[in-house]
Amino acid sequence: MRRAKPEKREILPDIRYNSVAIQTMIHHMLHRGKKSTATSVMYDTLDIIRERSGGKDPVEIFETAMRNVAPAMEVRPRRVGGATYQVPMEVPQARRTTLAIRWVLDSSKARSGKSFAEKLADELMDAFKNEGAAIRKREETHKMADANRAFSHYRM
Repeated sequence: MRRAKPEKREILPDIRYNSVAIQTMIHHMLHRGKKSTATSVMYDTLDIIRERSGGKDPVEIFETAMRNVAPAMEVRPRRVGGATYQVPMEVPQARRTTLAIRWVLDSSKARSGKSFAEKLADELMDAFKNEGAAIRKREETHKMADANRAFSHYRM
């Protein structure tokens, strides 16, 4: 068990769009430490989004998509006596963004064909319109929290 929580590292904004959210996404996309590759894929994705949305601001679309995917409630296991209950809890802001990024990246990887930049752009556009696999994952999480509302008095 940890003695103390590690302090949160400050994430500096990205170079092109000056956005902390985009830089966080780039950090999550990293594969084997290839940050320049992840950065170029992310910028290609944002260029594709700008092209497909008819010149709208891709950062705005990205941030709206992430807000749409981010869950408000989730269930956490809690042992009481000999039983384990799934207790619905509100999701802290940092975990919200982390889950949203993880779900968008996972559902993008699951798509078939094309380059990763195109798959990610498609998933973000779907999330912007409140559809797609990442949104389904959020709805599933909310349904689970709603179904276990009876155990909400066991909050930690």
